[in-house]
Amino acid sequence: MSETVDYARGVLPEIAGYAAELAELRHRIHAHPELGFEEYVTSDLVAAKLAEWGYEVHRGLAGTGVIGTLRSGEGRTIGIRADMDALPIREATGLPYASQVDGKMHACGHDGHTTMLLGAAWYLAQHKPFTGTVHLIFQPAEEGLGGARVMVEQGLFKQFPCDAVFGMHNMPGQPVGQFYFRPGAFSASSDTVEIEIIGKGGHGAAPNMAVDPIVASANLILALQTVVARNVHPSEMAVVTVGAIHGGDAPNVIPGSVKLRLTVRALKPAVRDLLQERITELAEHIARAHQAEARVDYHRRYPAIINDAAWTEFALSVAQQHFGEERAGLMEYPMSASEDFSFMLEACPGSYLLLGNGAGEGGCMLHNPVYDFNDALLPIGASYWVHLVEHFLGR
Repeated sequence: MSETVDYARGVLPEIAGYAAELAELRHRIHAHPELGFEEYVTSDLVAAKLAEWGYEVHRGLAGTGVIGTLRSGEGRTIGIRADMDALPIREATGLPYASQVDGKMHACGHDGHTTMLLGAAWYLAQHKPFTGTVHLIFQPAEEGLGGARVMVEQGLFKQFPCDAVFGMHNMPGQPVGQFYFRPGAFSASSDTVEIEIIGKGGHGAAPNMAVDPIVASANLILALQTVVARNVHPSEMAVVTVGAIHGGDAPNVIPGSVKLRLTVRALKPAVRDLLQERITELAEHIARAHQAEARVDYHRRYPAIINDAAWTEFALSVAQQHFGEERAGLMEYPMSASEDFSFMLEACPGSYLLLGNGAGEGGCMLHNPVYDFNDALLPIGASYWVHLVEHFLGR
């Protein structure tokens, strides 16, 4: 599929006419980025818009979370989630609406996710093309802080029960307006491991008088590469990456300790457990073999996203019906990235999908200082959410 997309197909005329307002709203959010659990201005804006349009507005879950509820008779209940937080990155786009907060920017498109859901909220309130209840979930702190987990733990689905919940993320590098779905494992779990190898410091000219944690760490780093290659079944996905090493600061001094930081990914809980077991064993045994000690701090962060097969098929069919079969299909492979929407899917069945952000100019990857969400997606994503609600809660 080329980049010349028929943007009008599937887009509701009213939302197409509201596109300029949506872009202005997105730019406003983009210019005032806020980190996780600090989305005060953003949540105020979201809550004010929802209240203006007649939603029941609930605030306070996970601190800055906002829930907008719209009811129209008796029927099923659908939840749709958008994330609101930015990243600690200094923006380098040079855009007129670039971040006004030094060292913070919307480098993952959450400004766009929030705006798309607000666009859908506006249309749904004007027309109420459904029978049932819609819960729009504006979530804080997706970027590494687990805002979804906090919302669920604080009673999200007990206070706002849903028959199914859905989420969406933009995907740079993929054609604008192309929808991607996958039943079952959609993205990997993400764990962070901090390993400290504790030896005995000494002079570099007398290594026999010390216990060298650098040598022990070097052996451990090489051994960790065997976990995926030799312990995980060849058909399973797993990643063990050492991303940081800190130890020593002089060429003639053996430090007392070395710290390693790892990211660990898997698609299945059993593989996730195996990785934790083997990484811990290797750290402890290799340290002991070098007369050192290992302290392993294993942080289980985000579980894998597991999409419900039936709801994924439903979500795909909605996209194909309204935007065309050529613009909506199944992903061949799950992603090794992670997302805390997984916590919501552990508590409520549903599905997570991707929407292409563009493969050409401006299509750089997420978490990049020159990334920007593509405004062409705003009416597409907003219209998709409306279509999904209409089919889910059809009159």
